[in-house]
Parts: sequence; structure tokens; C-alpha cells
Amino acid sequence: MATLDGHYLLAETETPNFAVDITEQPVEKGINITDHVQRKARTVGISGFVVGPDAGKVLSYLRNSSDTGRIIKYVGRTAITGLIKDLTTSHTYSVADGYSISFTIIEVRIASPSPAAKLPAPIRSQSAPIINSGTKKSKSKKGKGEKKEKKGKKEKKEKEKTQKVKFKSGSKWA
Repeated sequence: MATLDGHYLLAETETPNFAVDITEQPVEKGINITDHVQRKARTVGISGFVVGPDAGKVLSYLRNSSDTGRIIKYVGRTAITGLIKDLTTSHTYSVADGYSISFTIIEVRIASPSPAAKLPAPIRSQSAPIINSGTKKSKSKKGKGEKKEKKGKKEKKEKEKTQKVKFKSGSKWA
């Protein structure tokens, strides 16, 4: 018996897949040069049966988990945490109190937020990536005389620059 988030099913076969991407570079003579290996997400193909009085509840849970992208935990001969992909069921006369089932679970890794968000504000401003969107020309419908007055104010604003925070040597933020 295997469990999928606490729901029991009889797993007849489990087919784990440990795939990798291998990049190759062609050369003039001989075989290609292999220079990089990158692991793909693990997958486990599962086929078996769900039987008993709760078979309908298990089917609705599996459909809902597959449709909504709920992360599930499967424990059988193989243990994996991931998403249900390719859920299929077969309802035949040979299984009186349930159905046969087959699905694939694909491993999921969730990205964590940047640790820069936890830093104090002065340091966070220094660690944030610099994004330059270029200069933009503003559109104005005012007369020529008014533009000259605004130009002087604009020059003052451009002269003011933000200063970076400097810390004493030996402090934990230096």
C-alpha cells in the first residue's frame, strides 16, 4: 500500500526517471566534446488501483490536486513531493469496488526570496540592482517662456545626487 497525502492506493508499478541534460560541442575530428551536465526534475510514473468505500473521494482529491496544481507527497517504494501530471483512470468490470489509475508525479522546487529584503533600508538600497531606463523627454503644452523657468529648476534637481551610506570599518555591515 502506498499513500498520497494520507489517501491509500495500491501501487502496482512505480517507474522513477532520473533524466539529465548533457550539452555537446562539435569538433572537426573525432567525437563531440561533452562539457556540461544539468539535472532535470525527477519524475515517477505510478500505476495501480484505488479500491474501497473511499475510492470516489480519492478520485475527486486527485482530480482537484491535478487541476489546481497542489503540491502532493507520495510515499510508496519511492518517495517524492511534486505535482500530478497525466492523471488517467480506467473503470472496468474487473475492479468492482474501485478503478485502476495511472499518473506521473513531477518533482517541484520552489524558489526562495532574495535575502536582500531582510537587510536594513540603507544597505538594501546599495544591494538593489541598478536599473537604468534611459532619459525620457517630457511632453509639455506650455509656452516657450515658461519652459526656460522650469529649466533652471530642473538643473538644481539634477545636481542633487543621492549619497551612499558609509559604514565604519569593522562593523558587520562594512
